[in-house]
Amino acid sequence: MTFTLRDATEDDLPQILTLIKDLAEYEKLLPAVTATEEILRESLFRKRVAEVVLAYCGDELAGFAVYFQTFSTFLGLPGMYLEDLFVIPRFRCHGLGRMLLTHLARIARDRGYGRLEWSVLDWNELAIRFYRALGAVPMDDWTVFRLTGDSLLKLADGR
Repeated sequence: MTFTLRDATEDDLPQILTLIKDLAEYEKLLPAVTATEEILRESLFRKRVAEVVLAYCGDELAGFAVYFQTFSTFLGLPGMYLEDLFVIPRFRCHGLGRMLLTHLARIARDRGYGRLEWSVLDWNELAIRFYRALGAVPMDDWTVFRLTGDSLLKLADGR
């Protein structure tokens, strides 16, 4: 299979939302998806808080990566956080995941970023083996915390 990558444009919003939902279904989190094309338009193309790379096999959509800039105080450098990487199942095991990560690593290098980080669900052994094979290491001493919804609003209101 031959794959090509390109940066997403506003015209790609339907495909981006479809891939987000496909990923959420794979991760058994589909009910958590509240994104719409309008929300994505505002976030990705108006505010530019994240970037999207789309992958194709010929003219067929094959996957995507969503990433954004972070900052490391310890390094004193920006970094990249990979929010989502998803390859449609029929295109897996043909090098597309590695191609997407290589592309992101080059962006990180070219922008002078000090690191590329992401999270993986504990049960996703296939992905964990793949990431380890690339030389990525888990940050076992760290636990991710998250505030969303009412908890986020309560804290913002000082409650």
